[in-house]
Amino acid sequence: MLLKKILSSQTCIVMLLMFCIFRILYLEYLVSFITNEINSGKLSARSQSGNSVQFPARSPSPETGLEYHQSLDTVIVYNRVPKTGSTSFVNMAYEMCRRKRYNVLHVNVTGNSHVLSLSDQYRFVHNVTKWRERQPALFHGHFGFVDFQQFGSKEQPLYINILRDPIDRFVSYYYFLRYGDNYRPHLVRKKAGDKTTFDECIRLNRTECSLDAMWLQVPFMCGHSAQCWIPGNPWALKKAKENLVSKYLLVGVTEELTDFVTVLEAVFPRFFSGGTDYFLNNKKAHLRRTNQKFPPSEDILEHIKKSKVWQLENELYLYAKEQFHFIKKNTLVYNHRLEYDVDKGMQFRYEKIYPKS
Repeated sequence: MLLKKILSSQTCIVMLLMFCIFRILYLEYLVSFITNEINSGKLSARSQSGNSVQFPARSPSPETGLEYHQSLDTVIVYNRVPKTGSTSFVNMAYEMCRRKRYNVLHVNVTGNSHVLSLSDQYRFVHNVTKWRERQPALFHGHFGFVDFQQFGSKEQPLYINILRDPIDRFVSYYYFLRYGDNYRPHLVRKKAGDKTTFDECIRLNRTECSLDAMWLQVPFMCGHSAQCWIPGNPWALKKAKENLVSKYLLVGVTEELTDFVTVLEAVFPRFFSGGTDYFLNNKKAHLRRTNQKFPPSEDILEHIKKSKVWQLENELYLYAKEQFHFIKKNTLVYNHRLEYDVDKGMQFRYEKIYPKS
């Protein structure tokens, strides 16, 4: 009897040791796997605070692409065009996100490039659709439109953007590089100390004020085709217009930024309720203004308006403005008590419902 107990005890010890050895080997394998995945670039995502966040990238199957069992929570992608009021809009989102219980994530593209490599486009699509811990979410960054369907994704984020009069945007960016803005007034900018005016720069035919450099809003809306980034390309304008009406939930204009927020508030109160009041009453709402600007002269304006680049950029801007006004007219109504536009509310109903319950 005693012998049996001893043997039984020894068996338990052996089994426990074998289990421990198995666990150690498994953990070593797991560490090795994760290390290889990180080194190969398959684990990638960045948190709002800038700390790396890593998780395994699941390869899509030929049958499902990037489809998954759990449906995508609300994800908004704002591929923001520089100097269009985007910082003011994003600051509002950062102010409200904790209370509204959604996440805001900045997509910081290396070298301030506006074009993502094909592999980075895939990683972005994968992260947006799989990063459950950060949903619902608003992703924002300075990059061209990424077509999720191109990568086999059956879940689509909601794209938004803001466009600006192309000359105003171009001039604002020129002086921003020299004088900075009131958002970070003590930051020394790239061209600080250069007193050359925009007019003088155009007359001197400098590269930084080449009219080709104005070509930005069209390619941002067009996407990652090589044709999108050829200055003055009519095909790119056509594609940008198509994307604007079929791929974007809403594209606003800088001079009507508050109305843009009000429409979003009507559509997505979960993200933006209170946004209109924020823009009308919060002192932080319009922090970023270029410190010093000199308007271009009439002869310089005439020179710019003869260029194909300006003509196509301006055509897209006017097209976006017309579309935005159409949406705004059918979504908002003026509230005399509040003295600003509000959501019209539900304008349809269901009837003749059969079979009767």
